Amino acid sequence: MLYPTIIFLWDRIVEHFNNFPYFCPSKILITNCLIYMLSVQGLGLHHSGNYLFQNVNFTIKKDDKIGLVGKNGAGKSTLLKMLTGEINFYEGNIVPEGNITIGFLKQDLDFVKGRTVWDETLQAFEQINAMKNELDEVNHQLVTRTDYESDFYENLIHRMTELNDLLMHHDAYNLEGDVEKVLLGLGFKADDFNKITDEFSGGWRMRIELAKLLLQKNDLMLLDEPTNHLDMESIIWLEEFLKDYPGAIVLVSHDKQFMTSVCNRTFDINNKKVDDYKANYTKYLELSKERKEKLTQAKKNQDAEIKQMEDNINRFRASATKASFAQSLIKKLDKIERIEIDNEDVSKFNIRFVQSIVPGKVIFEAKNLGKSYGNKQVFDKVDFFVERGDRIALLGQNGQGKTTLAKILAGEIKDYSGEWELGHNVNIGYFAQNQEEVLTPNKTVLEEAEDAATEETRPRVRDLLGSFLFQGEDVQKKTKVLSGGERNRLALCKLLLRPFNTLIMDEPTNHLDIQSKEIIKLALQKFEGTLIVISHDREFLQGLTDKIFEFRDGRMKEFLGDVNEYLEFRQKESIREVSAEKSKLQEMRNEPVVEKVVEKPVEKKPVIVSKDQKNIQNKIKKIEEKISDLELKIEEMEAGFAKENPSQETLEIYKTKKEELDLALQEWEYLGTQLD
Repeated sequence: MLYPTIIFLWDRIVEHFNNFPYFCPSKILITNCLIYMLSVQGLGLHHSGNYLFQNVNFTIKKDDKIGLVGKNGAGKSTLLKMLTGEINFYEGNIVPEGNITIGFLKQDLDFVKGRTVWDETLQAFEQINAMKNELDEVNHQLVTRTDYESDFYENLIHRMTELNDLLMHHDAYNLEGDVEKVLLGLGFKADDFNKITDEFSGGWRMRIELAKLLLQKNDLMLLDEPTNHLDMESIIWLEEFLKDYPGAIVLVSHDKQFMTSVCNRTFDINNKKVDDYKANYTKYLELSKERKEKLTQAKKNQDAEIKQMEDNINRFRASATKASFAQSLIKKLDKIERIEIDNEDVSKFNIRFVQSIVPGKVIFEAKNLGKSYGNKQVFDKVDFFVERGDRIALLGQNGQGKTTLAKILAGEIKDYSGEWELGHNVNIGYFAQNQEEVLTPNKTVLEEAEDAATEETRPRVRDLLGSFLFQGEDVQKKTKVLSGGERNRLALCKLLLRPFNTLIMDEPTNHLDIQSKEIIKLALQKFEGTLIVISHDREFLQGLTDKIFEFRDGRMKEFLGDVNEYLEFRQKESIREVSAEKSKLQEMRNEPVVEKVVEKPVEKKPVIVSKDQKNIQNKIKKIEEKISDLELKIEEMEAGFAKENPSQETLEIYKTKKEELDLALQEWEYLGTQLD
């Protein structure tokens, strides 16, 4: 009874202080002092005749950044909708404390046609704009009225103070700077601000909706897969923004690196419960593993106890003298709450892509390749070649041509400029981004997989479907009723049933839960052929690719290195680009561009290098290692000479080592000049 009493007393305090506008002019200010922003007590929800949640309890504090994890279908998105009030048919209570504001990223867009990106984004400040209008009216009355001693005039003064405090609290006089910061961070250019939202794709319009939510600065923000439709640079910007967000956040994401960076608390939804870990995602994995080990041992003990009870029931049931004892055991057995453990160990799924015949050395070669849609040139004058065994990530902002290039190489697009050639004996497996276009709606999961199988792989169909979490009656589902994640898993399974030596994967992790992503990453790491993959998931790409094709401003650049090296380079470039966009905005508004006079630090050259330079760098590294080894051996021999006279054979070896060192130093100097 103590907790409800605290809530009652706190409500009275809030009510008391809100009667004194000079002291604390709004409940919003009081809210910022709250210990708990929202509490959930005994939450339960029926779904399809079963409990999705049962007796769930937790609280959300002001500084919490909570990540929701769990398998697809566990109830993550449903829980967010319950917290917003969108779903209100549940057991228990969801109690927001005080007068907190809750923001939720909606997937259904309702933009007014004809608005610019800038004007649509400003809709985030509907309440602030209303307060500004009211303040203008209050100020007007204060100037024009003459009844200075009246209660009405005094109330106007109080209201003016309250509105000013509220606007200051919401930083309402720096809105334009905030709008610019968020729109640029989410990938918009200065030239986009005055464009009509109708011109943008659904993905870019979702970015506008996300920008509006971020700018509202709600006390509690609920985000369901906010990184969908974002490129890697925008994801990293959003990550930094959310880390510094002043309110509480509840987040659903299948991006492990994003979750680890943003969240300081993790809710694991499993077996109708919510297990609360006061840790980020990486630490949660460690704690969860320890917890599962303890649960596994407890389950073994429980299973042994249950078996003993069942044996006793079977033995005593037929006995007239012990039938009542058997009945009591049955009742006791029914009351036992069975321990259930989700098995998330992906190492047991030993799945592999079937390797076909060995292709020639060159897989693809392109010269002056270009593609346009009407008047829009997506990319132009692209040259590249892909060698056997290359593992390439296609990166860049949405709409820059990554998917278009993938479709050209997969033979899906025939109309383009320039030319490209397919290498000898190249067999391509293509994973399309929109799986509804490549699955037959009225086929079952099993039929779709069997049709993709060869005679050799047909016996493995059910096993592979099980590895991709299609078990039991799931294989009889029609593909038209599958969720996005299920469609992706089925399409990936189909790729495993045919032999290929080259894979082109366009966003293979979309809609997949973390376990499914780990399964497919393990399979791709084992694949010995050529891999070209489009993904914005940094953790997924780590250890999977070693070359980047970057799409930007209608061109493509090759970057030799992994995704971490690329991002380090791109971060420096992004700072320059955002600065240039801000300068452009100042020029568009006829504002003076103030340049700070600072001594520019000496910058390293961009990391992007040619293949020849990379080879020279590798040779220099090897020769430096050789020089170091030779110098060490020579020092050891010279130290030995000081102790005793060397033999003729030892002197010959010493002379040879010195000559080798001289030659190595000459080669090192020559390679250095070649690199320059």
